[in-house]
Amino acid sequence: MRLLIFGLGYTGTALAEHLAPGGWRIATVIRATFADRDRVAFEIAHATHIVSTVAPTEEDPVLAAYRAELAASPAWLGYLSSTGVYGDTEGAWVDESAPTGTGRRTERAEADAQWLALGARVFRLPGIYGPGRSPLDRAREGKARRIHVAAQVFSRVHVDDIVSGIIAGFEGPPGAYNLADDLPAPQSDVIAYACDLIGIAPPPEVPLAEADLSPAALAFYSENRRVANGKAKRILGWRPLYPDYRLGLRALSAITSPIITSAPPAAASSDQR
Repeated sequence: MRLLIFGLGYTGTALAEHLAPGGWRIATVIRATFADRDRVAFEIAHATHIVSTVAPTEEDPVLAAYRAELAASPAWLGYLSSTGVYGDTEGAWVDESAPTGTGRRTERAEADAQWLALGARVFRLPGIYGPGRSPLDRAREGKARRIHVAAQVFSRVHVDDIVSGIIAGFEGPPGAYNLADDLPAPQSDVIAYACDLIGIAPPPEVPLAEADLSPAALAFYSENRRVANGKAKRILGWRPLYPDYRLGLRALSAITSPIITSAPPAAASSDQR
């Protein structure tokens, strides 16, 4: 089996590391090799599976450069998209039947639709966390913030569950699949729980109006949705190993050492959920 990955970022690396010990041949196209048309065309022609993790800018660079080769390939196609394509649902549940392209990520929605038209399995992902990239890390570094927006929730997914979802998709039909955990939750609750796990006091909640956020961060907090994952469970047989953030963060905390401070640990706040 030959897997070609466009863009070897956080999730692409996790996928490659999972499959390589099983005998898969892994090829990658990164920024430095993207313009080598002969090499990329060779890899596309010989791949059994192709996954793109590359985010669009004004357009999807992979499709802009290699659409014809991808369309001609018999390989299984996968694309890592975003649940941001759904826009704001005011906290309501959203599944793959919902319209896309109404939110702030119009370029992502366009790329999502183009990959679907090629017959790809499009995996729509919410906030990704995992080893080295989680609220635990931000809390340890003193960078965690708790922004309060009334009744706002976010969905998230552990990187290992993305990998298992992609692999489940190897045997599934083309189409869009939400890969998210079962428990959308306020960002402030997740940060508080992460701080509890490592024995530090959570930062105080800050109202959005007082948070002094960048325009990009403000846009992030302008959307509120619960992402339904029933289609991936029903059609792909996928089940998240970490169905809620508490299980995921507890697993991550078990493989990292706690913060050591000279002062006694602050009293832990209760799990508000």
